[in-house]
Parts: sequence; C-alpha cells; structure tokens
Amino acid sequence: MPPISLSSPTRRELLAATAAAGAIGMLGTRSAAAKGDGFNPFSVSFPEEQLVDLRRRVAATRWPDQETVADDTQGVRLSTIQKLAKHWATDYDWQKMQVRLSALPQFITEIDGLDIHFIHVRSKHQNALPVIITHGWPGSIIEQLKIIEPLTDPTAHGGSEADAFDVVIPSLPGYGFSGKPTAPGWNPVRIARAWVTLMQRLGYTKFVAQGGDWGNAVTELMALQEPPGLLAIHTNMAATVPADIAKALASGGPPPASLSPDEKRAWDQLADFYKNGLGYAIEMNNRPQTLYGIVDSPVGLAAWMLDHDIRSYQMIARVFDDKPEGLTKDDILDNVTLYWLTNTAISSARLYWDNAHFPTGGFFDPRGIKIPVAVSAFPDEIYAAPKSWAEQAYPKLIHYNKLDKGGHFAAWEQPAAFTAELRTAFRSVRQ
Repeated sequence: MPPISLSSPTRRELLAATAAAGAIGMLGTRSAAAKGDGFNPFSVSFPEEQLVDLRRRVAATRWPDQETVADDTQGVRLSTIQKLAKHWATDYDWQKMQVRLSALPQFITEIDGLDIHFIHVRSKHQNALPVIITHGWPGSIIEQLKIIEPLTDPTAHGGSEADAFDVVIPSLPGYGFSGKPTAPGWNPVRIARAWVTLMQRLGYTKFVAQGGDWGNAVTELMALQEPPGLLAIHTNMAATVPADIAKALASGGPPPASLSPDEKRAWDQLADFYKNGLGYAIEMNNRPQTLYGIVDSPVGLAAWMLDHDIRSYQMIARVFDDKPEGLTKDDILDNVTLYWLTNTAISSARLYWDNAHFPTGGFFDPRGIKIPVAVSAFPDEIYAAPKSWAEQAYPKLIHYNKLDKGGHFAAWEQPAAFTAELRTAFRSVRQ
C-alpha cells in the first residue's frame, strides 16, 4: 500500500498557513506552544548581546596545563581545544546558521505536557514517504540539516520522484528548542510515544522512522510499541550485541575464538569504548546536575561534547588541524553554539539519568523488534554492527550495508551516503 501523506485539506491548509506565518517564537522570548493538538510556528532568533557574551567568555577562558602524554589518552588535547576556541572567538559567525535554520518550516506543539520543537519539510512529490528522524547526544537537529533537501527533493539530488520523503526532525526533550522537563521520567520509551503522537497529529497514517545514538533507542522503542502506521525503521547505530558477547565484554575477558573478522572488529571497538569512552555517560547517568562548569564555560562545554567517542574526536581534531573530512570547523561550532545559546548542557544530560532510573534495557542489547528494520553500518561508529549480529537481532532485516566511510554523526558527516541508504532501505515498504 502506498504511504499516505497529509490528506485532509483543512490540515494541509493549516500547516501551509503556519509555515508562512513567519517568526512568532524565539528562544528566550518564545511564545507558548499551541494547546491541544495545535501547532505554533517557530523561528530562531538570539539577541546579539548573547553572542557578544559568548565570544567574551571564550576569549577569557582559563586554560589548564598541557596534557602530560603525546596522545589522546588523557582526553581532548590542549592544542585542539585552543584552535577551536580561537576560531570560535574570531572567525565563527552564528548568524549564518540562524539564517539557515530560519529558512526551514519549524513548529512547537505540546505533547504530554511538554513543548516539542520540530522541523517539518514536505516534499513537492505527491506520494512522498513520511519519515521521522531523531538525533542523539551530543547532537541536535543540526546533524540532519544536510539531508533534508536530498530527501524531500530527490530529483534535484540524483534520485527519482519515487525516492521522495516528507521529513520530520524533532528536538529531543531538553535539547535545542524543545521544552526542558521539570520532572523526571522523560526516558526513550516516553519519547517514542510522543513521536508517534506527533506523526499522528501531523496526519500521517503511514510512516517510517530513523535514528542513531539516542535516536536509535527512541526509534527501536517506537518499533517495539508497534503503533498503527509505522511501516519500518532504519538505524545507523544498531542495537545488536548478542547476550553472550555482552557478558564476555562485561567480564573483561578475551574475545571468543569463534568470532568472524567483522565480529572481532566490533568486539575490539566495543571493548575500547567500554574501557576508555564511557566517562561522559557514567557522569550523566549518575550526576548530571553536577556539570555546572559546562553551563558556565563555553570552552568547557565544547571539550565535553568533543570527547564523545575516540574516532569522532580524532576526526574533529583533524578538522581543526585544517584537514576537514565530512565536517568543517563551522559545522562543529554550529552544534556546540546551539547547546550554549539554548542552555541545554544539563537538561540534555538528564536523558542519561532518566534512562538509568527508568531503564529500557542495555544500549546495544537486541530488543526483539518484529517489524522491518534496515541497518547501515558506518565503520567509525562506536561499533560497526556485523551483518551476522544484525540478522540475529532483527528477524525482518530488509536492508544491511557496510559502508566504507563515516562515523557516529553519519548524516552530518556523509550526507550523500546517508541519503542513499535511506532511499534504498525503505524502497520495499513503499509498495
């Protein structure tokens, strides 16, 4: 059955009218979300004095001593963060991103008592497939901006009309322009329910979902809930680690001798991440409110966000050594600046605490999803899920591809490859 887009003329007219209404909401002086099932248009605007204060704080950073090793084992290197700070204070221009964001149709709606912000771009093609795409931490809606046009206007980007998507990109609760929860409990299960409500409220009766990082957890939990109309999901950070592998990793023992080369590489990636890369998650799981320093210091915030996983960090370090690959200096600072201006360093971190106190299972544990699933395995992800593990985790695996390039922020780093993956992944569910 072909996907059904917004079919009600009154709803279509409402969304067209709100998209044209312009800027009535802005952070700091944002209007309240529409009550009930309504939408308020939203645009991005920050006072110049906030940007002046940001540059002042960056310039006034109190620097620590240099690391005592000649590698990355002690964390973000002083030379890297000082290069970032210099660019931030002298060359970076947030207004370019603000203009880019303001050109997109954005809305606020209230779901389960919380303001939810989302981008909603409809394709000009009549039978476009609706997709809701969810970011993670330390990401934001900025991760997905490069894929909006190729997905919604495929004929202008190497595709055919049959590849068209309507794209919905929400900000997670506590992130970006969404509301900040004032009580605990906004874990991935609750967010997944909210996303289903959002798609239904937009009038979509058939849709697909995509996510990586927290976005994967939310998307897989949407699939577990099996809401009417969710046809399939796609993940670029699949949860596929078999129970015996997870147990062996937790014990710190050697890898099983029976692992294939792809499985052994995934083991090595996971073992390294669990040993050296989980510091940020442990703190945010246990004590997110303690992170006052990253609310007060923009450079502290940037360093905290850069030190997510070693391959992403090393790629970003190369960017600030003037060796860009996928991301530019401004790309990186667009995302950090959004966290700074929205003051969401701690409110975003609380998602880890909520997940720990209202648990939804291990981050990489298979969840028993019954609906169709597509997997794209990028080599520099926290771990590249082997096809053998994906086949075990997802009985209805409709697509698997191991890519040659790309890491944790796949849509942001490799938008052309990511777009191609989504087109291929969901082709079979359009019939």
